[in-house]
Amino acid sequence: MKIFLDTAELDEIKFACSLGIIDGVTTNPSLIKRAVEKRGGEVSMEEYIKEILRAVPGPVSLEVVGTSFEEMVDEAKRLYMRFSPYGRVVVKIPICSSMDGESNIYDGLRAIGELSRIGIPVNATLVMTPEQAILAAKAGAAYVSPFAGRIDDYIRDSSGMKRGRDYGKADYYDFRLMRLIAEKRLEETLERCEDDDVGRIYLNERVASAAKQGHDNGIYSGVDLVRRIVRIYRNYGYKTEVIAASMRNARQVREVAEAGADIVTIPFYVIKQMLLHPKTIEGMKLFVADVVPQYADLIRSKG
Repeated sequence: MKIFLDTAELDEIKFACSLGIIDGVTTNPSLIKRAVEKRGGEVSMEEYIKEILRAVPGPVSLEVVGTSFEEMVDEAKRLYMRFSPYGRVVVKIPICSSMDGESNIYDGLRAIGELSRIGIPVNATLVMTPEQAILAAKAGAAYVSPFAGRIDDYIRDSSGMKRGRDYGKADYYDFRLMRLIAEKRLEETLERCEDDDVGRIYLNERVASAAKQGHDNGIYSGVDLVRRIVRIYRNYGYKTEVIAASMRNARQVREVAEAGADIVTIPFYVIKQMLLHPKTIEGMKLFVADVVPQYADLIRSKG
């Protein structure tokens, strides 16, 4: 599995790349704006993006800001022409650019198809369902980015929890526990249902409400979303690579790796989480305490 860094902080990017573990970077306009502003006008946004591209050994995703087909295609062409001489540019296009559920519904998909046709690699972003991922692959996207963390948040919120009160952004979502709770609630609801007609039980509002808990239209977590997309792509031989995005913690990274994601894109702090374990630290203390002085002198001597 490839690891991308989800940041626009150049210092983080350079350090992570120096570790030899980073294969690419994903950014967005907000991340780039904040990173440039931290430098107090010492560098222009254009030069800063070029520096990122020079520092990264693989693809760098840059995002359009338009919402119509024409705007997204034009902006993608400009981004690609301006920055591809400095590195491997991939353009992020939302799978659906509608903001009201009525207008621009198909424009993202059309833009993905048009840009892929003319040879500009596309990262189809804001993917929340396997259905969207199928369309992105059919349109020719080089990458698809299912937002695992946001799906976890959506399911928790739909179950009555609230971010900031009941869970933090980086908290692991135990979807297995949630599924057990939801199944238990459905079982108890069915037991309280006194009707013996299957059709009426099926249509019972309380039963229907209980059956909808703990998932988003049959998707039980962000990891489950990634797993199902990977399975569909392998079923039909789609070439689109799956980028597990919106990662919040190290356990999520492990689980999307087990699910078969081609790539995971992570914030810098998750690298630290992936490295640390109490028993590793304890072991280091024991190793250092057990060092034989003569052995240490031997391996440290220049002769």
